[in-house]
Amino acid sequence: MLNENNIKRKASGAPLQYNPGEVPFLTVPSFHSQNAVTHGFSTRLGGISTGPFSTMNVSLSRGDSPEAVTENYRRLGQAIGFDPHRIVSSSQTHTVNIRTVDWSDCGKGFDKEKDYHDVDGLVTNIPGMVLTTFYADCVPLLLFDPIKKAIGAAHSGWRGTVHKIGVEIVRRMVEIYDCDTKDIITAIGPSICQDCYEVSQEVIDQVKEAYASQLWPQLFYPTIPGKYQLNLWEACRENFLEAGILPEHISVPDICTCCNPELLYSHRVMGEKRGNFAAFLMLKNHICGEEF
Repeated sequence: MLNENNIKRKASGAPLQYNPGEVPFLTVPSFHSQNAVTHGFSTRLGGISTGPFSTMNVSLSRGDSPEAVTENYRRLGQAIGFDPHRIVSSSQTHTVNIRTVDWSDCGKGFDKEKDYHDVDGLVTNIPGMVLTTFYADCVPLLLFDPIKKAIGAAHSGWRGTVHKIGVEIVRRMVEIYDCDTKDIITAIGPSICQDCYEVSQEVIDQVKEAYASQLWPQLFYPTIPGKYQLNLWEACRENFLEAGILPEHISVPDICTCCNPELLYSHRVMGEKRGNFAAFLMLKNHICGEEF
């Protein structure tokens, strides 16, 4: 049985909090301390999916039983504290497209069909809407402005990272909600670490185009000819800094998906036949004493 002591952690990151129980999940301390938001990263544990989806798959597009996925969402909602019927999920295709979420989107990706495509980021200032994005090595990005009460969530694979979806989602929050970048708190979620993430020369060529040469030693190093180890965590951190986020408001993870396949889904370990875990982010509603 997996427990806190079995999780392999990286020394360089800020500790993610493991929340045990029948349905374990991960949280970011800097977000956990904010009373205005509910958030969490699901794991592979505590669900009813079987086979390669075992057990807490939350993706309806990978071949798992819809009934199992629906039950998994119900369990996660109870554990983390959200209503699955208020989920709004991304439609990820490695873009930098951001969707502004309103009440008409409620349930899309859970019990309603999505009427949008190519959306890798979501923003809202509406309490109760559960921004939901999916992962199996790519990088979750979460954002919260405690002053303007606005949130954002984005999926940042290597393509989204080099095209700087982190910069784009901050820009959208500033544009739509009049956020001050110095107020925004951000988190980089559990994802593949540099030691596990080997990429080709083609990828590194795009990294070199996207980032100043003085940053290259922090972002990648060569191994065998034509192969490199890419640091997506540092690249996402640099994107947030470029967007104007304060260094102390950027939380970098200490849990790698590829190092912990018993805890989290990993494409590098499992291949195509697998589930996905999700990041959930919601503004709480305290109106009339109600909280959800």
